[in-house]
Amino acid sequence: MDKIRVQGGKPLSGVVQVSGSKNAALPILCSSLLVHGESTFRNVPDLRDIGTTAKLLRHMGLIVTVAPPIVTIESSNVSSHEAPYDLVRQMRASVLVLGPLLARLGRARVSLPGGCAIGARPVDQHLKGLEAMGAVIDLDHGYINAHVPGGRLKGADIHFDMVTVTGTENLMCAAALAKGRTTLRNAAREPEVEELGRVLNKMGASVEGAGTDTIVIEGRADLHAVDHAIIADRIEAGTYMVAAAATGGNVLVEGVTLEHLTAVARKMRQAGVIVEREGRGVRVVGKPPFTPTDITTAPHPDFPTDMQAQFMVLMCAADGQSTVTEMIFENRFMHVSELNRMGAHIEVDGRTAKVHGPAKLEGASVMATDLRASASLVIAGLMAEGITEVLRVYHIDRGYEHIERKLAGLGATIERVPDHD
Repeated sequence: MDKIRVQGGKPLSGVVQVSGSKNAALPILCSSLLVHGESTFRNVPDLRDIGTTAKLLRHMGLIVTVAPPIVTIESSNVSSHEAPYDLVRQMRASVLVLGPLLARLGRARVSLPGGCAIGARPVDQHLKGLEAMGAVIDLDHGYINAHVPGGRLKGADIHFDMVTVTGTENLMCAAALAKGRTTLRNAAREPEVEELGRVLNKMGASVEGAGTDTIVIEGRADLHAVDHAIIADRIEAGTYMVAAAATGGNVLVEGVTLEHLTAVARKMRQAGVIVEREGRGVRVVGKPPFTPTDITTAPHPDFPTDMQAQFMVLMCAADGQSTVTEMIFENRFMHVSELNRMGAHIEVDGRTAKVHGPAKLEGASVMATDLRASASLVIAGLMAEGITEVLRVYHIDRGYEHIERKLAGLGATIERVPDHD
């Protein structure tokens, strides 16, 4: 297993290109189950989760060719309706095959999902919506067994009890081949949901309102293959924006849509960071110490939970106390103990963390506990005096394409090395 070794203390400078969005690519790749023919997806990031999705789709009989940044999927024949535990446990987003399988085949057997250990993320909203569309579902030994009497889902008026991104995406796909109209209320508004709507429309579906809290889908009898380029990854972009600021750097983050990061940019500016649109990207200039700034995570368009850990590290360089409140996942402060080992002073009380700064961070060996936590530890290593080693980097490989190469291109002293311990 590898680890990432960082020599801290260097301001980042230069230009970094943002990769395609992981959280947009995963549901879009799964949506290929809905069509007959060969689809081509461009700007797909070279990530562990993409590889896992490719394996899952191949298991179902699809012909998947991964040649980053291009993925082609021939989906004329779907030979299996099962998503086995061995694949689903590696990545929670695997549950996104449930809606497409039910829509295409009228049946599905999908293992309950795994993924990062950042709290309970139930799929009850997915199941409730599919049942409203006519699916019969039972849970059996860790599997979701579902079938559609009569073979075809029917449109329904569905109100989510809570905002769910993957639930919204699963039901959008299911509705695209359902008979009649489906209305999704209290739907997730993330840019990745809007992107899935664009792709479904390219396939011949009728999706209106994706990106708002009410989405209306008119089902079609069949859909066709597409050629589509995935949007840039806003969380990767936000991570490099924070890294630039935290190190006192000056970086142009290229390819990002600033409107996808409105809440993050607003809080960074509030902290005293310069964040300006420049060409096809965003210029970020930081000069510690920063102004203490409070954040509370919430569904889009508010502050994203996937940027909470990174922003917390930035506040370690603020002059005073900042408060970070996590309202999406109940177990997403596992990076705090590792940051404190590096010299941070962070106190956790339930869903709130108080960050006392400025802290003088020192290099240490730290353990990544989930995808975004691992990114925060790399940023802390860039800020720290001395050498930091981030272990369990398989977490970071799930969501960041060649992070050590991109940071090295900005002047960081960083490398991936084998972990022999």
